[in-house]
Amino acid sequence: MSPNLTSIPISIVPSSSELDNRELGQRNVEIATRALSRDGLVVLEDMVDHAVLDRLNEKMVKDAYELQARKDSPFNYNKGNIQQDPPLTEEWFSNDIYINPIVTQVTSTKLGPRPSLRFISGNTALPPTESSPPASQPTHNDADFDHPSISFALVINVPLVEMTPKNGTTEVWLGTHNGTTIADQEGEHGDRASGRIKKHLLDARREVRPPFQPVVKKGSIIIRDLRLWHGGKPNLDENPRVMLAMIHFAPWYRNSMEVEFAEELAKRLTLEKTGLQIAATLVPGEELLKNYLNRPYGNAYDFNQRDRIEGIF
Repeated sequence: MSPNLTSIPISIVPSSSELDNRELGQRNVEIATRALSRDGLVVLEDMVDHAVLDRLNEKMVKDAYELQARKDSPFNYNKGNIQQDPPLTEEWFSNDIYINPIVTQVTSTKLGPRPSLRFISGNTALPPTESSPPASQPTHNDADFDHPSISFALVINVPLVEMTPKNGTTEVWLGTHNGTTIADQEGEHGDRASGRIKKHLLDARREVRPPFQPVVKKGSIIIRDLRLWHGGKPNLDENPRVMLAMIHFAPWYRNSMEVEFAEELAKRLTLEKTGLQIAATLVPGEELLKNYLNRPYGNAYDFNQRDRIEGIF
């Protein structure tokens, strides 16, 4: 491993004035941008009030057990790891979680002004059971298609509790977003286990910069490049570990996904208020609450772009 590289992600602790102004200063913006360029990941601490997280966590843990009990449980790679959508209604919506201006400042600096928000879901690591023993996801790349070689999408992860190796914090391979291609992967888009990184590449990378399971403090928000190699690890705790996931796409990236929100949130989702182009489908709140746990999951979502430019780069 290079003496100049570490497998521990960079964390930024905003100052009280930055939090009050809801804007990072130039130095912290530079640190975040450098971390995303070199490592493909940065952690922003003290971003969400713990009481807000606790309230949503109680709701989503209850939902997680309901999803786990289903015959068609929406698991990703193994049954201990499920995809789980949050309820996007006025009652459960928090600006600090979903449209945090500091997060948008960082993603806008990296991707370009007014990135588009086109995906909101969650990933829940469940405690092991007899029918679902501890298991890891394979190391994979969420960009399971022939993707651009430049940064085009950033995943925003919001853990609802502190994440540790015990409760299944995600294993990350820092720096692997640089130079990765579709040729590194196994499994076609649409397969349940697509995007798996080939074993010989993992073995070689481990000698350069090994993977790491970081501790992520409660209240933190993680920003990572969609192309970064990573994998869910088993939750050996007694409680589910819920982690929300959103994706900001570069303003030039022509993705077609939309996010379903309750109608009462419309005024909070405008470009003027968020700095984001939010691809929102608005439905009555009662309808959303009936259906939000029944949406497609996994590779039913397509992070590729339409009318991709061929043969130039």
